[in-house]
Amino acid sequence: MSFEIHVSGHVSDVVEQTLPGLVADLVASGITAGDATLWGPDAADEASRRLGWVQAVTVSRPLVAEIEALRTDLVGRGITRVVLAGMGGSSLAPEVIARTHGVPLTILDSTAPGQVLAAIDGDAETGGLAESVLVVSSKSGSTVETDSARRAFAAAWSDLGIDPADRIVVVTDPGSPLETEARAAGHRVFTADPSVGGRYSALTAFGLVPAGLAGADIGQLLDEADATLLEVAVDDPRNPALVLAAAIAGGEPRRDKLALISDGTHIVGLPDWIEQLVAESTGKAGIGILPVVATPLSPELDLLPDDLQVVRIVGDAVHFQILEQHPGEVLVSGSLGAQFLVWEYATAIAGRLLGINPFDQPDVEAAKAAARGLLDAQPAPTAPLFVENGVEVRVSDPSLAADHTLAGVLENLWRSVPTDGYVAVQAYVDRTTVPQLAGVRELIAADSGRPTTFGWGPRFLHSTGQYHKGGPANGVFLQITERTDVDLEIPGRPFTFGRLIQAQASGDAAVLAERGRPVVTLTLTDPTTEVLTLFEAAQ
Repeated sequence: MSFEIHVSGHVSDVVEQTLPGLVADLVASGITAGDATLWGPDAADEASRRLGWVQAVTVSRPLVAEIEALRTDLVGRGITRVVLAGMGGSSLAPEVIARTHGVPLTILDSTAPGQVLAAIDGDAETGGLAESVLVVSSKSGSTVETDSARRAFAAAWSDLGIDPADRIVVVTDPGSPLETEARAAGHRVFTADPSVGGRYSALTAFGLVPAGLAGADIGQLLDEADATLLEVAVDDPRNPALVLAAAIAGGEPRRDKLALISDGTHIVGLPDWIEQLVAESTGKAGIGILPVVATPLSPELDLLPDDLQVVRIVGDAVHFQILEQHPGEVLVSGSLGAQFLVWEYATAIAGRLLGINPFDQPDVEAAKAAARGLLDAQPAPTAPLFVENGVEVRVSDPSLAADHTLAGVLENLWRSVPTDGYVAVQAYVDRTTVPQLAGVRELIAADSGRPTTFGWGPRFLHSTGQYHKGGPANGVFLQITERTDVDLEIPGRPFTFGRLIQAQASGDAAVLAERGRPVVTLTLTDPTTEVLTLFEAAQ
């Protein structure tokens, strides 16, 4: 088998109770046949336009030769560095594919000006702008982050006397504004199947074009998925997608936090992709499953709260019993192509078990609209409540800052977490300069005693952002921003990258606060030194 799954303890009971209904209702074969009624009448219209991913392996086959031919042409002209400008599903899947296949792919999924400049400049190892091609990937064709990156790269090439026309490759849906503009500009364009939503697009042009141009064996990836098609399509209690869906979304009371751990697998970064798929698909109507990207040593595994389900992605299915670290874990093993396909099926099935539409994202637009409003209005920055060691502190509720100390504010934020809640850390900073900031997640999880997520902004807005606003109202939010002298114009736009990321952070905080979520915003005025202040306060 190309994918194997092991359940034990309480999960075995949940799976045994849930599987008969899924098999009797012909859910697996129904998804494969494109049955849009599986998620109820309210979701039928959306589902009828979002099930193309089940045919992605067949539809994508002809792309392999086209992508390989383009790569050969680019390399022959000395264009060896591939940069991907994309958000959410447009960047997470190709990042996993490239990292797993060991090929260099520069991901630009941020509007932090320093990070944009770093992507433009390149480095000695992968090459500079003169050796680069930019893949602009946007399903809608109007994603502001992606459009801004395209404009900045085009201007930089023009400054070097290089025509951007054949340095930009576009992946988008047919008929999008980006397709029209790209063809007029002479860019190479790959159109994807419009009946596939962004987070289900790993095996479409959105996943294959950037990873393939970077040198990944995308033909092998499709072969891996192809070998799994029959397993996930049959209405049988051994179907791994049915078992996985039952394990993560079955039972009552449901364990609605999902700790995702990579442990000894050759696949690199898969939990980040699963995080978006599950969070954005299930976090709505006040319910959902919250993925928590963890490590084998994360505090959550010592605490093991009753609402946390552990899923461990392992490399060797032969020794499942040996690999199991805690009773009731779910262990999965399989090739990358198989993982993509099984998790897509399982997430769609989980949506049925939860009683929601797994294909829409009704709350994502709120933060985007708030950011646009701030860009248009250009309000003056609000004054911080207080400043400690250069860290500016702002809060949505003054009671969070009663003692006017950074450690006190964080302690109050942790105390405001409901017994079934979580902490979300959102870092709107240049992660090329302070990558160590991600380590604060472990400290906060230990200090708060609750499952904790970490997201780089604005990247997470296209993944867990839907869950934050549409899922259970039991999250508290620590937002980390930065002040920097580094900025970059966006050609043809009345705002800079610096203003854009500030508006995105402020807009998201405002929407969260409007929905009653506690928000603390910490602004680092000297990020490389003040990150230590934050670490000290967090523990």
